[in-house]
Amino acid sequence: MKDNLGLIILCIIIWIFIGYLIAKLYFIVAMKKQRKDAVSQSRSVVLWHVNEKIAPLLPNFPYSYKDLVFLGKWIDYLVFDGLSYGNLKRIIFLEIKSWVSNLNRNERMIKDCIDRRAITYEVRRKN
Repeated sequence: MKDNLGLIILCIIIWIFIGYLIAKLYFIVAMKKQRKDAVSQSRSVVLWHVNEKIAPLLPNFPYSYKDLVFLGKWIDYLVFDGLSYGNLKRIIFLEIKSWVSNLNRNERMIKDCIDRRAITYEVRRKN
C-alpha cells in the first residue's frame, strides 16, 4: 500500500512537471508571437509617420512645400495655398492617408466642424 502511494505521488509530481513545461512552452511561443506583432505594428506606424513627412516632397504633390505647416496631430498639415508667392488663395486642412485608412473619430469631428464653417480667427494679446 505504501509503495502504491509513493508511486501515485511520483506520477502526480511528474504530471505536474509535464504540465508546467507545456504551459511554459505555450507562453514562450505566445510571447514571441506578440513581440513579433508589436514590432510589425511599430514598424508600420514609424513608416507611416515618415510617409506623412515625405509626401509633400514627392513630385506630384499639389502644394508648394513653402506653404505647408506641419501639425501632425489630428491634422497633418495646414496649407496656406499661394502664400509663399504673395497670393493666398485658400487655407486647407490637409490629412494624408493611405488608400485603405479612414479618418478616425477626432479627424471626422474636425472635418465636420470645417464643413459647417464653425471656424474663427482670434488674436490674443499678452498684457
